[in-house]
Amino acid sequence: MKYRLAILGAGSIAHDMGETVQKTDIVEGYAVASRDLGRAEELARQYGFTKAYGSYEEMLADPQVDLVYIATPHVFHARQIRQCLEAGKHVLCEKAFTINASQARAVTALAREKGLLLAEAIWPRYMPMARVLRDFGASDQIGRIYGLTANLGYPVYHRERLHQRELGGGALLDVGIYPLTFASLILGDEVTKIRSQADLSDTGVDRTNQILLTYASGARASIFDTIAGPTDREGVIYGEKGYATVGNVNNYQYLRIYDAAHKLQEEILCPPQVTGYEYELQACVEAMDKGWTECPDAPHAMSITMMELMDIIRGQWGLEYPEL
Repeated sequence: MKYRLAILGAGSIAHDMGETVQKTDIVEGYAVASRDLGRAEELARQYGFTKAYGSYEEMLADPQVDLVYIATPHVFHARQIRQCLEAGKHVLCEKAFTINASQARAVTALAREKGLLLAEAIWPRYMPMARVLRDFGASDQIGRIYGLTANLGYPVYHRERLHQRELGGGALLDVGIYPLTFASLILGDEVTKIRSQADLSDTGVDRTNQILLTYASGARASIFDTIAGPTDREGVIYGEKGYATVGNVNNYQYLRIYDAAHKLQEEILCPPQVTGYEYELQACVEAMDKGWTECPDAPHAMSITMMELMDIIRGQWGLEYPEL
């Protein structure tokens, strides 16, 4: 019998997960919960889910729900994770995991206490290309890696949740987390120095920011992210014997490896995807089968470390979020 999935929230990203469930055979699409019953019913009908609820509490009281996918703005995540865990449900929560590291530490501790799975849905971490990038970063194909650049941008500032500080808005937690994840996969997490600057909007959130990270190895990562407009989304990795380019740091499309003479040595392409969300669902099923409280591809320590890093960066700008 397949695990029964409930989606908490009915926004655009909930539709992406609904499509994934409908087109795969990983979990059973069981329930959708929204504060707007009509939206829950529409999503459930569109993707073949069995039930729709007009409140999160009603859904969490349903004993048939095994796994809850949280698809709400990240300012609500910590509270909703706690509600799910207290109701005895496993949790897959969208990124950003929480709005600060303190919340991340608290909810992961609760998951371990309850013996329930809690995983962050930072989708590139679960993809086959993530393993390719980790292996490449640890290899000697381009010699010692001394730096990388990565950028990601979309013209989405107009969306309410992104320009309101009360909803955890801004570029860093929504967009910047992806090039930061890319840097983590290649260079690790031993960051020794952080320099950053941001263009803060009139609502107090970061529209555009630049981040320079220095690592214990001496390597540096230069990150640019924005919600003011599009970028080419490329990542470039620099080594002493060559370099490599990665297409789309939000969903790695290829790794192209070049020598010092700019000659292409190898190209690795992203395998076909359903939506890309299928990998995080598969990881959750494996973890629940084995009684794990975290997924090896995106462990709790990773989520906490990333939140700590983003806390420091936001602190340099004086950007804080209200806790809900």
